[in-house]
Amino acid sequence: MTTARRDTYTPQSLLAVAVTVFNERGYDGTSMEHLSKAAGISKSSIYHHVSGKEELLRRAVSRALDGLFGILDEPPAREGRAVERLEYVTRRMVEVLTAELPYVTLLLRVRGNTATERWAMERRREFDHQVAELLKAAAADGDVRGDIEVRLATRLVFGMINSIVEWYRPGRGELDSAEVAEAVAKLVFEGLRKEG
Repeated sequence: MTTARRDTYTPQSLLAVAVTVFNERGYDGTSMEHLSKAAGISKSSIYHHVSGKEELLRRAVSRALDGLFGILDEPPAREGRAVERLEYVTRRMVEVLTAELPYVTLLLRVRGNTATERWAMERRREFDHQVAELLKAAAADGDVRGDIEVRLATRLVFGMINSIVEWYRPGRGELDSAEVAEAVAKLVFEGLRKEG
């Protein structure tokens, strides 16, 4: 049985298993033994491809961060009025989150106990800052409400989007990713936009 699993083993499938185990047990609560059992391969097979569980963590959170930062390079995130760019980024954040759900879930759960976790948290703050700058620019343009402090509005928007990892389960007959993105955009932008 182990031989059959070993035949289908890839670094990507190992990463997917590791992310599942990290999300279930917590990164700190996961040992190489847990990963080995979950993957159905020996610890030495894992070490053949990665230096340890922290490398798996870095690969996993990098995948989530690359998806998020990639949004900021897309033309609709760089061109046009700030409020339009912000709405585009908000929708795409939901799409990336739902497409990369286990990876983003792990990213949102890191606590800074290792060098990789601290690096991931710093990168997340950098992304959040860039999105907050879009909100500030939209406020300066007069396109969003001025009666809600920008930092508070940013935290509330991120809170709403990040909470999706707690309840969204694709394939259970619930809303699809586009419907969730549309609902978030309506709630955020119909609440932030000025009347008229």
